[in-house]
Amino acid sequence: MMTPETETELAETVAGAAAPLAVCGGGTRGCDVAGEALSTRALSGVELYESGALTLVARAGTPVCEIEALLAQSGQRLAFEPMDHRGVLATDGVPTIGGVFAANVSGPRRIQCGAARDFLLGVRFVDGTGQVVKNGGRVMKNVTGYDLVKLMAGAHGTLGVLSEVSFKVLPIPEAQATVRVADVDLALAVRVMSAALGSPYDVSGAGYDPDTRSAHIRVEGFAGSVGYRVDRLCAELARFGSAEQLDGSAELWRGIRDVAAFQGCEGDVWRISVKPSDAVALADQLQAEALQFDWGGGLVWALVANGTDLRARMTVPGHATLVRGSAETRLRLRQFQPQPAPLAAISEGLRAKFDPRGILNAGLMG
Repeated sequence: MMTPETETELAETVAGAAAPLAVCGGGTRGCDVAGEALSTRALSGVELYESGALTLVARAGTPVCEIEALLAQSGQRLAFEPMDHRGVLATDGVPTIGGVFAANVSGPRRIQCGAARDFLLGVRFVDGTGQVVKNGGRVMKNVTGYDLVKLMAGAHGTLGVLSEVSFKVLPIPEAQATVRVADVDLALAVRVMSAALGSPYDVSGAGYDPDTRSAHIRVEGFAGSVGYRVDRLCAELARFGSAEQLDGSAELWRGIRDVAAFQGCEGDVWRISVKPSDAVALADQLQAEALQFDWGGGLVWALVANGTDLRARMTVPGHATLVRGSAETRLRLRQFQPQPAPLAAISEGLRAKFDPRGILNAGLMG
């Protein structure tokens, strides 16, 4: 594995590559593409942290845990709540901030504050020719020409290798509480979550666990405000079932974020994005061994038998990603949902622009 320690070394490595490169960060998500492994883990360190301006600049290989620890000292956090894939994938390594943004990893709080890409302010990366490219800055709306900041978030290293990222952070709220509505089926749970998300109570999490038949609604903020909103939600959601407040629910939401229910279970894991109103129909179609719902029903995690083509079972519009499966299954079914022809043409044009030799995670996204 190649682990360049500076941006210059990274650029020289990419420029001198005579064969495809398998780009990765801390190695927590795995990488099934062909080529010699190129990791950014040695590009580590916080370059700038301005807590008063709510901005941080870090090298791409900086461990997420180090950034979270630094932010916590100033009472701040990564508001988009990035998932830790190690449990569900049974992998080692350390999640890196570059990997988080390259995969646009976002957790339950996305329904309130947006995805990882919405917090990304600027990027530095090495394209497929070995050229160092910079886009964006350290404030919002600093964009000219291509919005490479948004393009790089979720590109999974196919347009370039991130070397540095600058992003916005937010304060840690004073209090957090969860309302649980018990003994509801999926159809009723979607109604519960939709009602909560449509309320004026600034919900920051809405998930459903079929095993316990419980819908969970999270609110955060100042203690007095949280107490008032929880009381109102309990009163308004009582028409759907027994509604009660849960204290100390941080572990619950970490489990939802990291799909703890599937950890250690045999089978393939899929991640599906749909309209929340389609969640019930989708659940019937999937015939999954286990399901978990987040984002008010808009994010569905499915555990199915090894080698199952879950996309073939879907008739509702959606986007299904194979998160965990054998190398043979990932090769046969592809990790990402095939793109419609017009979008595929645009994506291919972008890859040809930024990686004309086709050496960066070749074939990963089409």
